[in-house]
Amino acid sequence: MRRRTPEKSDADLEHIGENVGGNPQQDGTVVSDVESEEGLSQRLIYVNQRLPVELLDEDGSPIQQFSRNKIRTAKYTPLIFIPKNLWLQFHNIANIYFLFVTILAIFPIFGASNPALGSVPLIVILLITAIKDAIEDYRRTVLDNELNNTPVHLLVDWHNPNVTDENVSYWRQCKKATSRGLLWLVQQYKHQKQRKRAKNNPEMMTLERSETRASVYTVAKDHAESIQMTPVSSPAPDKQRFSFSPSDNGVPQSSPRSTYLRVPSSHNHEPKPDSRNYGNLVDPHRHGPEKARFKRGYWKDVRVGDFVRIYNDEEIPADIIILSTSDSDGACYVETKNLDGETNLKVRHALRSGRKIRHARDCEAANFMLESENPHANLYSYSGVIKWNQKDPMAPDKPGVDMAEAVSINNLLLRGCTLRNTDWTIGVVAFTGDETKIMMNAGITPSKRSRISRELNWNVIFNFLILLIMCLLSGIIQGVTWAKGNESLNYFEFGSIGGTPAVDGIVTFWTAVILFQNLVPISLYISIEIIKLAQAFFIYSDVYMYYDKLDYPCTPKSWNISDDLGQIEYIFSDKTGTLTQNVMEFKKCTVNGVPYGEAYTEAQAGMQKRQGINVEEAGAKMHAQIDADRMEMLKNLRQISNNPYLDEEKMTFVSSEYVGDLRGNSGEEQATANAHFMLVLALCHTVLPDRLSEDPPRIDFKAQSPDEAALVATARDCGYSLVDRTTHGVTINVQGVDKEFEVLSTLEFNSARKRMSAIVRMPDSGKIFLFCKGADSIIYSRLRKGKQPELRRQTAEHLELFAREGLRTLCIAEKELSEEEYLFWSKEHDIAAAAVHNREEKLEEISDAIERDLTLLGGTAIEDRLQDGVPDTIAVLAEAGIKLWVLTGDKVETAINIGFSCNLLDNGMDLIVFKVDEDKPEAAATLLDKYLHEHFNMTGSMEELELAKEDHNPPAATHALVIDGDALKLVLEEELRTKFLLLCKQCKAVLCCRVSPSQKAAVCQMVKKGLDVMTLSIGDGANDVAMIQEADVGVGIAGEEGRQAVMCSDYAIGQFRFLSRLVLVHGRWSYRRLAEMTANFFYKNIVWTFALFWYQLFNSFDGSYLFEYTYILLYNLAFTSLPVILMGILDQDVDDKVSLAVPQLYRRGILRLEWTQLKFWIYMIDGIYQSVMCFFMTYLVFSLGGFASPTGRDLNGREQMGVYVACAAIVVVNTYVLINQYRWDWLFALIIAISTLLVFFWTGVYSQFKSVGTFYSAAGQVFGALSFWSTIFLTVIVCLLPRMAAKVVQKLFFPRDIDIIREQVRQGKFAHLYTKTLMPTMAASSTSSAIVKPPSHRFEQDDELRPIYPPSVAPTATTRGKRGSGNGSDGTDGSGNHGTGGTFTPRRFSLERHRPSMDRARASFDRLRSSTERTRASFEATSDFTSAAMLSRMESCHSTPQRASVAFEKR
Repeated sequence: MRRRTPEKSDADLEHIGENVGGNPQQDGTVVSDVESEEGLSQRLIYVNQRLPVELLDEDGSPIQQFSRNKIRTAKYTPLIFIPKNLWLQFHNIANIYFLFVTILAIFPIFGASNPALGSVPLIVILLITAIKDAIEDYRRTVLDNELNNTPVHLLVDWHNPNVTDENVSYWRQCKKATSRGLLWLVQQYKHQKQRKRAKNNPEMMTLERSETRASVYTVAKDHAESIQMTPVSSPAPDKQRFSFSPSDNGVPQSSPRSTYLRVPSSHNHEPKPDSRNYGNLVDPHRHGPEKARFKRGYWKDVRVGDFVRIYNDEEIPADIIILSTSDSDGACYVETKNLDGETNLKVRHALRSGRKIRHARDCEAANFMLESENPHANLYSYSGVIKWNQKDPMAPDKPGVDMAEAVSINNLLLRGCTLRNTDWTIGVVAFTGDETKIMMNAGITPSKRSRISRELNWNVIFNFLILLIMCLLSGIIQGVTWAKGNESLNYFEFGSIGGTPAVDGIVTFWTAVILFQNLVPISLYISIEIIKLAQAFFIYSDVYMYYDKLDYPCTPKSWNISDDLGQIEYIFSDKTGTLTQNVMEFKKCTVNGVPYGEAYTEAQAGMQKRQGINVEEAGAKMHAQIDADRMEMLKNLRQISNNPYLDEEKMTFVSSEYVGDLRGNSGEEQATANAHFMLVLALCHTVLPDRLSEDPPRIDFKAQSPDEAALVATARDCGYSLVDRTTHGVTINVQGVDKEFEVLSTLEFNSARKRMSAIVRMPDSGKIFLFCKGADSIIYSRLRKGKQPELRRQTAEHLELFAREGLRTLCIAEKELSEEEYLFWSKEHDIAAAAVHNREEKLEEISDAIERDLTLLGGTAIEDRLQDGVPDTIAVLAEAGIKLWVLTGDKVETAINIGFSCNLLDNGMDLIVFKVDEDKPEAAATLLDKYLHEHFNMTGSMEELELAKEDHNPPAATHALVIDGDALKLVLEEELRTKFLLLCKQCKAVLCCRVSPSQKAAVCQMVKKGLDVMTLSIGDGANDVAMIQEADVGVGIAGEEGRQAVMCSDYAIGQFRFLSRLVLVHGRWSYRRLAEMTANFFYKNIVWTFALFWYQLFNSFDGSYLFEYTYILLYNLAFTSLPVILMGILDQDVDDKVSLAVPQLYRRGILRLEWTQLKFWIYMIDGIYQSVMCFFMTYLVFSLGGFASPTGRDLNGREQMGVYVACAAIVVVNTYVLINQYRWDWLFALIIAISTLLVFFWTGVYSQFKSVGTFYSAAGQVFGALSFWSTIFLTVIVCLLPRMAAKVVQKLFFPRDIDIIREQVRQGKFAHLYTKTLMPTMAASSTSSAIVKPPSHRFEQDDELRPIYPPSVAPTATTRGKRGSGNGSDGTDGSGNHGTGGTFTPRRFSLERHRPSMDRARASFDRLRSSTERTRASFEATSDFTSAAMLSRMESCHSTPQRASVAFEKR
């Protein structure tokens, strides 16, 4: 990629003038600002221009190659499915092994009697896997075809010079023909089915046609395809699709009442002439054939350089540069839910030079070149430049002016987004297919394998080693035996197969590989897949983890790690939207130094609870007071004005004192201050009003963050209602009177600024004000130096108390601008916005210059309530021995609040606030040593870390650690990580605040690898993705911040409270089931294989078969497979209610006691013992002579003896599995009986065919002998007696927790779990399976009547993304767009004058102050806590101008 030279880094501000991209020079020539630069990237796109010679090859074709827009996520095509699927399946070493064994069996020299039958197990496994893969890939193929064939309107009958017609190879033609043929067959089959259904139900076809959605695609084919692009709504007959109707002159007119949220219209304003010439991409003198038209095509046909027309509610087919939209100012709105998971609408803008492109003929006449950066995965960054030669419309022969316009992410529509509330937009395609940002971000989620699966490889290797030893022993003994001579075999055998002892040994070795093949459990892998698939289905089907508000069940996305859920020791949780609802409610505010608001927050309830106060009584009392105050407030509001937009049911701000002061009870000054404060809240935002109904008038607010919606909604309830947003401003209903406020500029929010501002011209006075809202520390640092000392102190105190209540706090400030100041600043702002390079840095610099010397107005406090059942869920997880860490982007006091709110912290804990004053690792190391020595008497050595790895007990509830992101960056360094990990290990709770997404992942990795434990991460936002992917198990919450976390997670749930059931019930079940099933699987293979091996002792290890060959093949396939699989699917020691009531049962999973190498070898040894009994019990019966059948035939043949041993072994194995099963029911008993009887059935049927040779009639001979049944009976007793005795001793003298609990269940001590009727408010109780089923009316309750859980949290969620991307909000409530009105003079806030309002007691505020002072000391000594003392000491560090060139700084 070509880079810009450093000496030209400041060129933009100097050279960009009135023509944006180029300035006429004195000598008459025109120099483009980017003409002399080396370029931005290597991608050049030419529109209606010939490609330069250097971009053409020798054949005249373009050198640049662009990705096709056709996407294929499927692995296979119909033509290559079989070979490719087999190729992938044989990457499994076990499949290769059994293929090798099957090939060996083909050769008669190795003694396999039925090679064809021997291939059945491998074929069955390959077939099942292939069917599963085919179904999965078919679904992907269907989705691919639907996506690739999605309709879109493309410009046709014009030449795109950037691409050439595709040269489809013969191979692709063959694949396409095959796919089309199969697709035609499927369509014909479906068509026939529909015709049959239509015959039986004639009304069906009529109904289907009536339900078809009218759209722009249902256009008459005769004329619609050739309609040119016009500014009207659509070429389709369906005009209701859009919010405007075409007028005679083609200008969109607003409809009487929009039925959905509209793009800001300009019907109240005449379009203002541009003060600068931005140019026009349309060449007025270009004459073309004028044949171009927009025609319906498909996504797969879109190519780089094509013109595309997108309609409202359509998805974007590729990454497209916006040229024009239906809005006169070029704005459009997109929903990026498919891209980043966020549901908030984002604003995008058309290029200023392209807004005249409105018809197909305009596209044909456009003439420009796009210089673009190469494709990359950053969703929030794009840099490019449009270059063109501007012709004079009145002078065709006059040379044009070279111009350029910068292209940013705000001018780019990304593939996968959806156009909303915008009638149409036209753009040119920049990236297609795999080069689009959504596809480059569609990276494969890290492949996760469960711990048992990883450890299983070693056990399979052990079995391979045992098999190798057995085969070597067989080959060596057989070769040595033949080499001896003078043995009995010399008289009974007609020579050896190999001819020499060495060859005999080699042949016997491979014969033994076939004979003992069952020792390597190929069917184990397919059995585990079946079990995990069933476990995933059970998790998905659990109605107690179904979230009815979103209609969302618990959804397993990685169904192969369900057993890891049963071994989790550490949980890392996000806060906002994960522990809290992320539904913001305005509760309190402080205006002109006076606090307002009555609320009983969860944090306040938590503080009272820690003081020993009965929170139920206190809560009821407070709710009664709040209800009375609400009625008084509504009464006073109605007396001020009959506000038709007031929504009494949704009103969250309750303060009759505020309304009283608004009416003048505390004087004119306070009344003016209160009115102006609410007006600012109604102006400083980017909210879009959505009118839901006219009578009564109801408006919903569409905001980029829930904070903004809460602020605007409160202003509405107080009489300052946002009614409409136009392209030039907003309309506010001020106490019944509509006023229009002109928004001159908006300085948007990003995570670095932590603030947003709106510059507004007042309608009455014409004055210009800048209104700014943001984090308290940010606003205080920008206040006018030396002014408002008393107001600053009072406001800081109020904000601190609000934060201790668990509320999110913001500061509101303003600044009056003169006309000259604004015009000068606006010019420099436009220059910075047009910069090609370092645009964001320059915009930040120019925004920073004007956001200084502010006047403080007050502050707001918003509550983000805890989700239902969060404290109970955390408590029950802690009882299970699971440690939960909170990783949040909020500040320290908020982290402490959530700790108390969620039962992580209590007053008895010693709170360690890890704060490093100097940004040096040495300071962090000193602090680590200090805390380790003082609190835990540790040094942080590696020996102590090794001991910590072995200790899985929960730490004592004596210490808790709180650390911020700056300190975390230091302690995560390699040399300090061990000490920090040890410090965290000793603390009951760890809360990390102000952490970035990468730091979240780093903390998770540190614990996972440093302590060798199983970790789980849970979050709901895009900033949690790294943490979710790093943990062993990632859980995403389908919440308010979008679905990015859900898309990247292993499990998706609707609420945090479902986590307890997912982990403690399904996780524990899955882990125990799989561990027991795996051990039993190895055991049963050992019994069978070693029974064959003992027979080799008596035939010189010649590899002869004791069993009939079909027994060997069907043993794992039919005779013993179902019982162990059913054990892995349905076994249950205790049910879900008891699992939640006794969470301590989960600790065996944390200690990994269900699956250990010791358990593996115990089962292996037990299997060897039982194989000895199975073989030698039968051997002893036959050793003294055979028996005779009822027909008189001797039962001393090898085949008959094999039936004795095989049937006994199968009965023993299935009975053994039954003994190890905890839950006995009719289904499991039936499966055990069927599997056991199947061997007798098979023997009876298969032995009736004469083709089986000496096995013919074996069933009749053996089953009729009493010795057979007696031997089986005795063998079963002898085999299982040690296991039964061991179980009796263990349960009587060394009982485990589960044994005691199961006994108590039998005694009825848990009967209350099945008879107790749960109240709706107890839906999250940890003692019942009803834990996760919220009542349907829960969300309709009045907020103040909700049940109070322990305290809530005051987050200031960190927003991700860069300026203008609209990716959420920080404590500053997101990006802003529109301003304020009225004629309010800031000097009225001077606290040097007497304010009567301060003399009146505020009961609720005084109660809060006294309660917080009793709870815990202020953290004002540390700068990480934004205390009142710290804010009052803070001077305006940003009040000194940085750039002397700004006019208003000279004032």
